Amino acid sequence: MRRAWLLDTSVLLHDPAALFRFGGDDLYLPLAVLRGLDAARHGSSDEARNALQAARFLDGLLAGAGPQALERGLPLGDGLGRLHFLTAETRHEGSDAVLEAAETLAHTRPDVRLTLVARDINLRIQATVLGVHAEDHESEARLDDPELLPTGMHEVAALPGDDEPPWLHPAEGVAPNEFLIDGNGRLARAVAVGDNGARLQAVPDTTETGDSVWGIHARNREQCLALDLLLDPEVDFVTLLGPAGTGKTLLALAAGLAQTLEGQRYREILMTRATVAIGEEIGYLPGTEEEKMTPWMGALMDNLEVLAEPAGAGRWGQAATRDVLQSRIRVRSLNFMRGRTLLNRYVVLDEAQNLTPQQMRTLITRAGPGTKVVCLGNIGQIDTPFLTPTTSGLTYVVRRFRPWDHAGHLTLTRGERSRLADFASQAL
Repeated sequence: MRRAWLLDTSVLLHDPAALFRFGGDDLYLPLAVLRGLDAARHGSSDEARNALQAARFLDGLLAGAGPQALERGLPLGDGLGRLHFLTAETRHEGSDAVLEAAETLAHTRPDVRLTLVARDINLRIQATVLGVHAEDHESEARLDDPELLPTGMHEVAALPGDDEPPWLHPAEGVAPNEFLIDGNGRLARAVAVGDNGARLQAVPDTTETGDSVWGIHARNREQCLALDLLLDPEVDFVTLLGPAGTGKTLLALAAGLAQTLEGQRYREILMTRATVAIGEEIGYLPGTEEEKMTPWMGALMDNLEVLAEPAGAGRWGQAATRDVLQSRIRVRSLNFMRGRTLLNRYVVLDEAQNLTPQQMRTLITRAGPGTKVVCLGNIGQIDTPFLTPTTSGLTYVVRRFRPWDHAGHLTLTRGERSRLADFASQAL
């Protein structure tokens, strides 16, 4: 039995290109969906822009189409199915009209297996209760289990010795800038991967027995590996995943300060995050952009207290150091990133799990020459409605950037905040 898909407005507002993501199957759009796109196209939000883009796609498909072409269905492209419009008037409006159209089509076309595709969970529940098969929409191939994300570490049987060429062959399954660990506990990073294998590079020791980074030593092996990625100028994009207390923000800030103030590699550090509350909203905040963002940047302030305590400095010395650090760290809102070009910046995106793939794309494409982007997050703590660990923008970029030679990813698992926080992360 052939499959057919009826799309809800919420699908096109999330992903305008959904029209071309269903292979050779036919698509159906009720008039209520077209009216929903028209109602959503006003304003400057992501949904408004997506509504306009979906309308442009539909306008291009309808160009030159006559009544007979509409009756047969509009071809969506080579290897794709046809697009049909359901023009019969319904008794309801909005999502109820979409549901009515899906129920009618399911009864009039018993020769196809119809699926209602909607981002609206309540619409999917109602459709299922009425006997219409319903599914959520994923703009990318679905990741069924977020734990299947790459960890950034790869176990191998043996690494070459100190007197051997730094190559691993074969290197099947190894991604660029992935860390390799052999049975003897030796570490190396695959800085380049090709047909001839992986070229390896030693991992600098930043633990208590090695060099510090802005006065900070790695407390475990994972933190040592994270600092290696953060300090490498050849790695332009870094993603660090992990639960609370694993040191993601502290490591990112320490590496940024070392390269901005000591190494002069970057002009300044730019901090931003998604402003999603975990409780009730507290209303509008007064002040400038930076002042409005301050309540959301508690993690930055907490970590600056640690980084602004030079050894042997008194209270005045610590205050002076804190003022210097804050003068080179800028806090910016994601709402005003579109259209900017960030040159020679060290950009830290905190709580990145709360962003959609489209928002991630908007931010990362702001990076100009000499800019490094660091994304931090925990896909187990998503506060944005309608986002899940499998649809988060952080999950999206981890998968998409994995094969790139100038990107690195690492999942941190060991908490270092306190024994209370570590136990809470595991038990709650």
